[in-house]
Amino acid sequence: MNLVNQFKSGLARSKNGFMGRLGGLFSGGDIDEEFYDELEEILVSGDVGVQTSNKLVEKLQEEIKKRKIKERVEAKNLLLELIIEIMASGQTDYEPDQKPYVVLLVGVNGSGKTTSAAKLASLYKRSGREVLLVAGDTFRAAAIEQLEIWSDRTGVDLIKAQAGSDPAALFFDAMNAAKARSVDVVIGDTAGRLHSRYNLMEELNKIHRVIGRNIPEAPHRVLLVVDATTGQNAVAQAKSFNQSLPIDGLILTKLDGTARGGIVINIQDELDIPVCYVGTGEKEEDLAPFNPEYFARALLEV
Repeated sequence: MNLVNQFKSGLARSKNGFMGRLGGLFSGGDIDEEFYDELEEILVSGDVGVQTSNKLVEKLQEEIKKRKIKERVEAKNLLLELIIEIMASGQTDYEPDQKPYVVLLVGVNGSGKTTSAAKLASLYKRSGREVLLVAGDTFRAAAIEQLEIWSDRTGVDLIKAQAGSDPAALFFDAMNAAKARSVDVVIGDTAGRLHSRYNLMEELNKIHRVIGRNIPEAPHRVLLVVDATTGQNAVAQAKSFNQSLPIDGLILTKLDGTARGGIVINIQDELDIPVCYVGTGEKEEDLAPFNPEYFARALLEV
C-alpha cells in the first residue's frame, strides 16, 4: 500500500465528517462570504484550531483574489498548497547517522507509546537495520509483556527488567548492551506520565541524562507520542512536554479512530514540531513516515 492510500485508509472514518464536509463545500458553486465562513467552521470543527483555521482562510482569500479564482472547485487545489506549506516545516524523516542511534519515546498514559515503539522498531528492521527495544515502562508489567510479544513477532531483541525496577538503571544497561552488540538503532519505551506532574517529568530527564552520559549526544531523537483522538489536548501535551524535554518530533497515533484529521495541521502550525510518523491502524506495518503532501492529498481527497 503506498503512502497516499495508507493515509486515505487511516482517514476513512473522516469521510462522513471533516473530509466529507470539505468535499461538499468544494463540490461546486461560486466563492462568496458564506463559503469562507463555512470553510472556517469546518476547519475548526475538524480540530485544525481557531488560530490556524483563521490563518488558512485569510491566506486562501488573499490568493483567490490575487489569482482571480471564481469557482469553489478551483480553490480546493489552492487550499491543498497552503496546508502543505504549513506542514512542511522541519525534518520528518530521520535516517540513523550514528551507531547506536538512540530514539526515546515519551508521552502520557494511553497515547500508544509501547505499540509505537514496537512498530518503529519493525520499520527500522525492515530497512535492514539491527534494532534493540528497551522496555522502559517498568511501572506496568503489561507494557513489558506487550513489548515481549512484539519482540517475538518482529524478531527484534528486547532489554527488560522486572516491573518496579529503576528505569534509568535499565537504560544504562541497555546502552551498554547496544554498544556490545553493535546494534544500529535503539528504541526506548518509557512510562506514561502526565505532563503536569513535575516529579515524573524529572524522572524522564534523569533517563535522558543517563543515556547521554553513556552515549555522547544520545538520545539522538526524542519523539512525543500523542493520540489524535484527544484533539486539542494533544496540542497542550506537546507544549508542556517540549518545555521540560527537547522534543524533536511527534508520532501521531490512532488517526484511524478519529473523524478529525485536522489536528495534524494544528500541531505543526502552532508548535513548529514536525510530525514524523502517523499510526493508521493496529498492524505491525501501520506506522507510516509522515509526508505532508501525501497526507494533505488524502485529507482533501485530491
